[in-house]
Amino acid sequence: MSGSLDTPGSLDTPGSIGRRHSRRRVASIAGFAAAALVSALPFVPARAAELNPAAITIKLPDQIPWGPVNALGGQQAVLAGDPSKEGFYAVMVKWTKGNHFSRPHFHPHDRFVTVLSGTWWVGTGNHFDPDHDSVAVPAGSFVVHTGKEVHWDGGKDEDVVLLIVGQGPETPTSVEMK
Repeated sequence: MSGSLDTPGSLDTPGSIGRRHSRRRVASIAGFAAAALVSALPFVPARAAELNPAAITIKLPDQIPWGPVNALGGQQAVLAGDPSKEGFYAVMVKWTKGNHFSRPHFHPHDRFVTVLSGTWWVGTGNHFDPDHDSVAVPAGSFVVHTGKEVHWDGGKDEDVVLLIVGQGPETPTSVEMK
């Protein structure tokens, strides 16, 4: 049989019972003292760090410059660069709920798309049929729109927000639908 300091057993000797109770008292007093010390410390409110604005720019959600919703149910916010000019650009695109889609088109350069929220629906080719020829792409997914390849995309029953980065000029060319 074996015993421990917390349970009586065959290792109990006449002096061990007193030592066990003494250790419990010391542990209780130590815990109380630690709690008292923590509660006696002065309260220091958290303070935001001051960042160098030359080193980092932050735009909070309510500061994103969303443009108006277009006729196809899309909305765009330019985050960096200018998609209509040469060079790098980053935009956020929102497809509003209600079965809104672009029509078949292509872009001159590759575009790199991250689905931030919602389910994005994509299709390829010039046959436009969102109900039968589109594939669901869930939030968190990454998609490459290959330059000069025909595609179309949009949202169905929920808002979809995308982050699109690429090389400008980003000039979509419409394709005749079949």
